[in-house]
Amino acid sequence: MLRAHKGEIPILYWLLPFIAGIILQVYFTAEGWLQLAVDVFTVSCLLFIGLNNFYNILKLYRHMWIGGVVMHLFLLCAGWLCSYWHNGLNDAEHFARQKANYLIVQVNSEPVHKGIYTRFVASVKRTGLQRKLRPATGKLLVTLVADSNTHLVKYGDQLLIPANYKVTDQPFNPAEFNYKRYLAHQNIYHQSFITRREFKKLQQQTGNTIIAYSLAVRQHLVKQIGLYFHDAGAAAIASTLLLGYKADLSDEVLQAYSKTGTIHVLSVSGAHVAVFFWLITLLLKPFSHNRYGKLLNALLSLTLIWGYAILTGLSPAVCRAALMLSMIIVSKASGRPVHALNALAASAFALLLYDPFLLTDVGFQLSYLAVFGLVVFQPIIYEQFNFKQAYAQKLWYACSASLAAQLITFPLSAYYFHQFPVYFLVSNLLIMLPAEGIVLIGLTFLLCTYIPGVSVICQALSYLLEHLILLMNKLLALIEHWPYATISRIWLSPWQHLVLWLMILAFIYLLLYKRSRELSILLVGTLILCTAFSWSAIQSASEYRMVFFNVKKNSAILFQKGNQAVVLTDLKEKDKNYQYSIQPCLDSLGVDSTVICNANQNLQLPYFKKQMNYVQFVDKSVLLINTALHKTWPSQKISVDYLFFTHNPHVNLRTIKQNFNFKYFIADANNSIQRLHMLKAEGDSMNLKINFLKRNNCFIVASKY
Repeated sequence: MLRAHKGEIPILYWLLPFIAGIILQVYFTAEGWLQLAVDVFTVSCLLFIGLNNFYNILKLYRHMWIGGVVMHLFLLCAGWLCSYWHNGLNDAEHFARQKANYLIVQVNSEPVHKGIYTRFVASVKRTGLQRKLRPATGKLLVTLVADSNTHLVKYGDQLLIPANYKVTDQPFNPAEFNYKRYLAHQNIYHQSFITRREFKKLQQQTGNTIIAYSLAVRQHLVKQIGLYFHDAGAAAIASTLLLGYKADLSDEVLQAYSKTGTIHVLSVSGAHVAVFFWLITLLLKPFSHNRYGKLLNALLSLTLIWGYAILTGLSPAVCRAALMLSMIIVSKASGRPVHALNALAASAFALLLYDPFLLTDVGFQLSYLAVFGLVVFQPIIYEQFNFKQAYAQKLWYACSASLAAQLITFPLSAYYFHQFPVYFLVSNLLIMLPAEGIVLIGLTFLLCTYIPGVSVICQALSYLLEHLILLMNKLLALIEHWPYATISRIWLSPWQHLVLWLMILAFIYLLLYKRSRELSILLVGTLILCTAFSWSAIQSASEYRMVFFNVKKNSAILFQKGNQAVVLTDLKEKDKNYQYSIQPCLDSLGVDSTVICNANQNLQLPYFKKQMNYVQFVDKSVLLINTALHKTWPSQKISVDYLFFTHNPHVNLRTIKQNFNFKYFIADANNSIQRLHMLKAEGDSMNLKINFLKRNNCFIVASKY
């Protein structure tokens, strides 16, 4: 893009206003914008047609910018309207707009089984009220709770379920993952929890035949990998890496790959499709010697590439690679070369027309940015050094590719994952050959499983594949434990992200043109970020904070003083609820030292003292009202700042009021609904405000000292 002429890559420039329209609709939509967007779209479309018809008469070649403005307005509104119409909530027949006792749904994703829970996405086909059925649209996230892990539902099953769905909860705690927004970007706004007795299977195999067949093939191949492999962890990685099947992947493996900057290896991406394409080209080489052979080669290549894309789950990275390779295959067959950026932009255009919400997908963003960096930035970085030795030049080529991809994706990686792998260059170089070998050997192994009488070859390939995966894991485990392997807790504000993007752009222009202006921008940006981080650290050091978390069935209170903190909780540090709800808050606040204490422990620190149920934190006092306290009331009335009612103690508010003076009363989310209703009724009668955490945001107290 930096070196290409605008006329060489028109599709890329058309894509930008289309993306801007999607962003406006998804993040900044407002009432009354629909009619405005339709009007501007219609007018700009008519203007564009009219200007083209009267181009010479109006002498528009003297004012080229007019056509550009009209075209950009047209594409901007097109992106907005595509995104609006794709949003299921805007459909008049959406199931949430209808009263219903039951729903008829179709399972349209592969069910994921975790113990007694089976989770899947279902499309609502009809709603039922009494005995009347109405057509309906919309998607629903269903969690089936069964007393065994028997696979009760499959893709394509049509089910009758009760209409007891609810709106997905928003994040209740600071820095918590926004699962509500994540599902909304997949057009899912409601979820339902049912038991095996609450649904009835009406039909089977009603889904897309091709997808159903590909899922069945994938399940067969996953079983084959499990049969031939001895190490369950290696089998899970092979299933993920080759087939995109992540259900068996452990959190420890994900953490190791994430901390070393090689998480992309566990995603079926463009590299996998490229290796598959190379294998196809090798197998179909005998057909490429004549005209009809080339046509047959192209058709077979397209069929096999898209078959593999469907088999691996049609992730954004795979779709991007499949579309780009399809364009390359067609261009070669037709003898017309295509610019890489045009192919990249055209594939993005096609995917966004199909599903505008893909723009919000992390995989989509990182995949396209990485390829953009490889196409645009990698040649610039590669030109900075020239080695006489051929092996050194090849090594530098690989390094420049890794640097380009990491450079362009760093701001997004910092935003989503809040960490930076320091040794990403080493880890990517070390696993490059094993990963490519795994893909090549793995695909050959999968093909051989369908050939009868070659079990010996399958055993040999599986042995080699398994040991390559184990070798790759050992290399990454070694790098993971190097000193300062990961810079974690990177939390950037929106304006800091903008400064970081400007710095990256200035750095690339500096490498390209070697001008002082870009160096000045780079230095000023560095100064701004360093000043912002320093000021934030100074501010944090002079603050103390209490956070009463909403962790549903558990209990947690954070007492933070500067970069030190105590977490009073019944959770362990490795528990999922702790990692999901509490750890992100600690990281975002820059806490370096954390002490975890449970309700039965006593603890004394310079800024924190806990004795039984009483907590003194700096100048604030907290008393825990739980099942242990209400049996032993104090002999005289005690004054505290905060009462924390937790774990459903059987005590009424009047008794609490007789024994304690308090400023704030906080009811934890783990109390039963009946107990909370009782507290609310008593509080209303006594004109006492109660802060309820259930289905509400956490309670935060922040002060300076």
